[in-house]
Amino acid sequence: MNSTEANLVGDVTPQLRVIARADHAISRKNISNGALRVLYRLNEAGYAAFLVGGAVRDLLLGGHPKDFDVATNATPEQIRSLFRNCRLIGRRFRLAHVVFGREIVEVATFRGSSDDGSGDRHVVDGRIVRDNVYGTIEEDAVRRDFTVNALYYDIADFSVRDYVGGMRDLEQRTMRLIGDPELRYREDPVRMLRAARLAAKLGFSIAPEAAAPFAQLAPLLRDAAPARLFDETLKLFLAGHGLAGFRTLEAHGLLAEVFPSTVLGLAGPHGAVFRRLLEATLHSTDERVRADKGVTPAFLFAALLWQPVCDEVQRLIAHGVDATSAWVQASDQVMRAQVERVAIPRRFGFAIEDIWALQPRFEQRVRKRVFRLLAHPRFRAAYDFLLLRAEADPALAELAQWWTEAQSVDQAALAERLTTAAPPPAATAATADAPRRKKRRRGGRRKGARDASAGDPGGQTGAGE
Repeated sequence: MNSTEANLVGDVTPQLRVIARADHAISRKNISNGALRVLYRLNEAGYAAFLVGGAVRDLLLGGHPKDFDVATNATPEQIRSLFRNCRLIGRRFRLAHVVFGREIVEVATFRGSSDDGSGDRHVVDGRIVRDNVYGTIEEDAVRRDFTVNALYYDIADFSVRDYVGGMRDLEQRTMRLIGDPELRYREDPVRMLRAARLAAKLGFSIAPEAAAPFAQLAPLLRDAAPARLFDETLKLFLAGHGLAGFRTLEAHGLLAEVFPSTVLGLAGPHGAVFRRLLEATLHSTDERVRADKGVTPAFLFAALLWQPVCDEVQRLIAHGVDATSAWVQASDQVMRAQVERVAIPRRFGFAIEDIWALQPRFEQRVRKRVFRLLAHPRFRAAYDFLLLRAEADPALAELAQWWTEAQSVDQAALAERLTTAAPPPAATAATADAPRRKKRRRGGRRKGARDASAGDPGGQTGAGE
């Protein structure tokens, strides 16, 4: 149905506060050249031009944004007429992308609150599925999600404009929604995850009235597009604040809607060890991001779903399934259940299952199998995962140390040591031969599996180098 409501965010009256250049910390030297060129050209052409959103927020906090968004009263077509290096994108939100080499500056026309029929807005069950209704900067401000994301840096006089109390919340380090929280979450349920992510990233608290609807509305996340939740998951866990993001999601009851089997694993008999594994993985991943080292979603998902896989293996074995088949079936079942909530691209799915499949093989310390495992293209990722398992479970410390030494000793000496050595007792329940891959039944998912192996030689994990 079409909406002609006067205000989609509830009863919000913008009240302008102008922070002069002398009273804020934003300097043009910290704004990208591409963003400045866009701002100046729009301004010179007679349009209003503002840096807006997360870039303004982060600059005020002393950070160094990687992306810069611009808001203007120019329409997408007018923007395109000013920049030859511009393309218009988006159906739900019509945007202009101005390209300067590797930098893309996103330019949006001020969003309007009311639709007199001349615009293009479509709302279904309270959710905006298309919104190309343009308005004033005041309307644009109240249409944004959080107050700290509704601050505008004016290139005309270098002031910051605040219409909804964003500066106050920035100073109080609080995430507060603009408008009625329940209405805003129903409009876009993923905002609940965004609230948790930004609070974790910035070290902010979530305002009580913004967190209160989570208990009732969190199930709406089940209706969100799995591909969109995958993108949000990467922002949550692979941007340098993953451990804080995980704890925030769990504290507010949101984790269960995105990773239900993970929550079940944490509540199970092995939950304490599983939690240590997850926290060690996320901490290590945060450290790698801060050190500008590579990380991969495969390693993250392998950790998040490890205990569910182990639990399913044990359940299947208890019902008479042999261990090899149990690992294959468990991996398949856990992955199938998870992708219903969060899409996992198949290139990562193969890497995840390889990491899991190689864990039992670490316990088989006989010569032929040791050298075969050392030569496996996914050995490094699996070994790094073993190290984190050992950090969480001291019973695996000797096993992890053995494989660490096995990589540093001369191969002939290692072979001699293994000639007469009998395999030690298994350190975990995964004692069977490594699960062999059966032919896939996933509609072509097998294609590209080796590309995934070749693209991840092992260093791009959440642990170790």
